[in-house]
Amino acid sequence: MSNEDPEAPRPRWASLADATALAMRLHAEQTRKGTSIPYIAHLMSVSALVLEHGGDEEQAIAGLLHDAIEDCGIHCEAVIEAQFGSRVASIVRACTDADTLPKPPWRARKEAYLAHLEHAGADALLVSACDKLHNARSIVDDLHEHGPSMMSRFNAGLEGTLWYYRALATAFSRLIPGRLAQELDREVGRMEQLCAQSL
Repeated sequence: MSNEDPEAPRPRWASLADATALAMRLHAEQTRKGTSIPYIAHLMSVSALVLEHGGDEEQAIAGLLHDAIEDCGIHCEAVIEAQFGSRVASIVRACTDADTLPKPPWRARKEAYLAHLEHAGADALLVSACDKLHNARSIVDDLHEHGPSMMSRFNAGLEGTLWYYRALATAFSRLIPGRLAQELDREVGRMEQLCAQSL
């Protein structure tokens, strides 16, 4: 028999644990593009970055679930809202660059996302910037290990990927100036330096 009091308040971070379990279910079969790294590693890293950069529990939950709609379907938005509330669902929606399959063409989709950032709220900008920072760090790590040829794993190739990350760094430097934007700008600079010989 459990000694837990059903009337006791849920422990702090319990919802974050629930979100981790949901993210693990939704992305169970996914790996990072071109690697064997489980996709949940990226989601947990984004959530941790959100907390490191001053986000609250709901923003950290959104960090865990930021790719759910894009990768697992539009129905996930209702699941997220029912379990974690409208604020989390709104942030996840704002971090989504496509909710249909097949996705729109890459360049048009990314240009639309950059335009969308101009009107996004502070909650979503934090989560999005943490997502892009972790992606940029992963790319830089892979460039060190494999060289610029690894950029072929991305739909946009080397030039398109560099364009997008520089555009993101520029946008976040203007929209949320501070340490997070500076870290993203530095990582994109490293990315550009490591790829310069191939351009």
